[in-house]
Amino acid sequence: MHAIHDQPTIFDETATTGDKCATAPRQRAPMLPMQPGLPERRTHDYKRHGTSPLFAALEVATGTVTAACKPRHRHQEFLAFLKQVARAYPDGELHLVMDNYATHKKAEVRDWLAANPRIQVHFTPTSGSWLNLVEVWFGIIERQAIHRGSFGSVKDLNAKIRAFIDGWNDRCHPFVWTKTADEILQKANRQTTSNTGH
Repeated sequence: MHAIHDQPTIFDETATTGDKCATAPRQRAPMLPMQPGLPERRTHDYKRHGTSPLFAALEVATGTVTAACKPRHRHQEFLAFLKQVARAYPDGELHLVMDNYATHKKAEVRDWLAANPRIQVHFTPTSGSWLNLVEVWFGIIERQAIHRGSFGSVKDLNAKIRAFIDGWNDRCHPFVWTKTADEILQKANRQTTSNTGH
């Protein structure tokens, strides 16, 4: 968050939060035998064994991830996750950056946040989820732990996710923006080059 504004953060803790809907444990067909001149292959067949929504918060200063796999993706699970994050960071102000998903704005969630004023929520603009660093982390876990995996059950998938998170936190480091705030804002505010009308 502070890199976009090009100012040091003045908050005690800043975390970006997000949720990856419907991570599906799929039991994939076995790999096809490799042959000279052909890449590794697999058939398109798989059996889906349910879903496992993943809620995550990435601490901006350290890169540490607090996460939870839940059986469903409703405001009740999101509120339980917010309470988990609040327990993980019990001291001082806690600033959470998140998207405008409807679950994040339910009355029960708003009421809990009002009763916990040390926790401040900042919503990314519409179509601005790329500003939320936890989305970068979701891409990493997808590529490194989930995408090529074969999971016979939700329990197997959740175990793989938990092992990845534990390993991540053992070697975590903060993400660093590679562009200046001016470069990012210039690209975000870029004007269209044609008036095609579609």
